[in-house]
Amino acid sequence: MLAGSLQLPMIAHVVLLRLRKDLPRKAAEGLFAELAALQDRIPGIASFAGGPYSSPEGLNRGFTHGFVMHFRDERSRDAYLSHPEHEKVKEKVFGALDGGLDGVIAFDFAP
Repeated sequence: MLAGSLQLPMIAHVVLLRLRKDLPRKAAEGLFAELAALQDRIPGIASFAGGPYSSPEGLNRGFTHGFVMHFRDERSRDAYLSHPEHEKVKEKVFGALDGGLDGVIAFDFAP
């Protein structure tokens, strides 16, 4: 939980991805551009940030990329999950994973 007067959206959607090693960098960038564009297509997405792992700490356990989306509320997040535009991008992301569904972790929480 965060302290202070900072107002954050109600739901944070954190996703970690292990993308295939043979996936071209441009293809990965394209996936993240499509994910970011969902903010303009699906109501209730307050923010998006994502990209490749960049920490020298080495605690990524093979996960290569990640993103965080903030939603205004649970209803917005729930609508996103079943939205046709999300389903299109999710299918592409799943096709780029190394290890199928073992290559993705999704974790939502209310800050």
